[in-house]
Amino acid sequence: MTHIIYLAAGASRRFGADKLLALCNGKPLFVHGLETLAAVCAARGDADLTVVTNTPVIAQAARGLGARVVPSPHSRLGQSYSIRAGLDGVEPLAPEDFLLFAVADQPRLRPETVNRFLDLARPGTWSATAACGDRVGNPGLFCAALAPALRTLEGDRGGRPVLNRYPERLQRVECLPEELRDIDTPADLA
Repeated sequence: MTHIIYLAAGASRRFGADKLLALCNGKPLFVHGLETLAAVCAARGDADLTVVTNTPVIAQAARGLGARVVPSPHSRLGQSYSIRAGLDGVEPLAPEDFLLFAVADQPRLRPETVNRFLDLARPGTWSATAACGDRVGNPGLFCAALAPALRTLEGDRGGRPVLNRYPERLQRVECLPEELRDIDTPADLA
């Protein structure tokens, strides 16, 4: 099983308000990725969706789409706390399980890209990252054996240090450049 963990508990420090509730193309920012991930999970039998959030409206929307919801009471201290909350929500892991972490501020993630990650979640795969040319970003795929390393992350660190520990085993999932763009400021919504 691949456990997709949608990180939607960030502090939005640079945005000045909860950016995940800001309108992006007519709907709240978080809805774009949530709908994409939920649709992919509904179409496949090999993935489930867990949403890490402290925001009631996000939790309600996630449950409405069949996702598990877990809080991250310390997320204001950094992304590593949300990663651990997501792991708590899906453990215990089987040795053949995978974790796919996606972030809620990337509204242009396409189902085709998510499906390519899920297709890689098989024996022999260690990890994978979204990539476009020389640029890499989210989502990130991790085999279950990497869960203990993810738990050691501290502060506002995502899973990149874990991916970079094993560069020879890191696969690339090519995507469009706009899929890697995240929303950090109100100007990014334009």
